[in-house]
Amino acid sequence: MEKSTFKRLRFLPRLFRTEDVEKLVPHPAIFISRALKNGLIHRLMRGHYVNSFLHDFPRVETVGCFLRPPAYVSGEWALNYHGISLQSPVVCTVITLSPAVGKCRNIPYQGVTIEFSRISSALFTGFIRVDDYYIATPEKAILDTLHLRKSLPAGDELELDNIDIETMNNMAQKFPLSVTRRLHALRNKLVASP
Repeated sequence: MEKSTFKRLRFLPRLFRTEDVEKLVPHPAIFISRALKNGLIHRLMRGHYVNSFLHDFPRVETVGCFLRPPAYVSGEWALNYHGISLQSPVVCTVITLSPAVGKCRNIPYQGVTIEFSRISSALFTGFIRVDDYYIATPEKAILDTLHLRKSLPAGDELELDNIDIETMNNMAQKFPLSVTRRLHALRNKLVASP
């Protein structure tokens, strides 16, 4: 591989798009094809790449948020991150405003499936920045999971002691009534259990 290729790779970030390459080289398709063939970059999906020659592979959360901006991680992945669920998820749910969602749009990455779910802009709140990605707060992760999955995983094994009930109730008001009902049923179950 010629020195100019390595030099150009230095100007590309860890995660990049075809448009980033177009700013650096006169023939981006040829550059990308050769870099892929030589293992210098890896394709995540069409037009989205990892600069694996100069950088480590990024975290699953970082990749998910990069692929469908604006986006944040939620669902079971966020529940595990916050210590609410002790089950290790194999699917990283990324909430986005992008219409490119559904099972056919799932991306396998580092032994995990990155799944994209669209949410209305009115519900696109309740997340925080961690390193170079966004993740739902504990309360929002519960609500998103009830909204998208209809229930929480292993509901009887969840650690809900540190959940701010008032914050969650306020957030729930923006969700459909079905989510409020599921949340109410979850609270009743928690109060009834010893």
